[in-house]
Amino acid sequence: MDTKALFSLEGRTALITGGSRGIGKMFVEGFLDAGCERIYITARKVDQVEATVAEFGDRIVGIPMDLSTVENCKALAGQIAEREDKLDILINNAGAAWGEPFEEFSEAGWDKVMDINVKSPFFLTQALHGLLKNAASPERPAKVINIGSIDGMRLNPWDTYSYHASKSSILYLTKRLAARLIRDNIIVTAIAPGAFESDMNRAARDHGDTVAKGIPARRIGEPEDMAAAAIYLASRAGDYVIGDTITVDGGLVHAAVGTSIDA
Repeated sequence: MDTKALFSLEGRTALITGGSRGIGKMFVEGFLDAGCERIYITARKVDQVEATVAEFGDRIVGIPMDLSTVENCKALAGQIAEREDKLDILINNAGAAWGEPFEEFSEAGWDKVMDINVKSPFFLTQALHGLLKNAASPERPAKVINIGSIDGMRLNPWDTYSYHASKSSILYLTKRLAARLIRDNIIVTAIAPGAFESDMNRAARDHGDTVAKGIPARRIGEPEDMAAAAIYLASRAGDYVIGDTITVDGGLVHAAVGTSIDA
């Protein structure tokens, strides 16, 4: 058994949405070290995309794009198709969050989050279906990895109604896509991150020591934790994992003991 080959991404081409910062950037760094031949990244902010490309070098290609519309999902897929005849790995990582009190929660806050967190992964996967099929075979399937959140599995204390709904939705959408795309030798899975430093998770970023006290592992996540999960799913090592979600949260969802209420 060659474990190095099991976890290698040599010769593979990947697209990571939201790849310019935060968890997406963790994937980029891990995939490069695992030997990924070429990585396309996309995000809304041109300067952030350009900075990440400059940081990691010529195996990274940046294509700035706002993926909140179907039109732009198709446009991104078209730009990839102009450069590649196949795509081995798609990570649907781009995301948005919104918080407002229940009485004031707006349609704009609902639509922004649902569009980027649920609609975009579906329609981008649809638009890239042909390229993923071109890369896929029974011996080396293509991979789609959706990035959810533990907030799709448990409640947080904030008024993030559309975020909760979107992250629950993407985990179940992962199962449905997996059931359809496996016939094309495309494996769909998901990752549900917990507390990792990012602009979206400012509590972990700014108050990591405090957040860590509520996590069974007694620390917040590190880049290696997130990269390792994605490398596992994207490589030969994860070929027999289909439709499932890996929870990477230090035990908060599945290993935290609840409190009892005395009668």
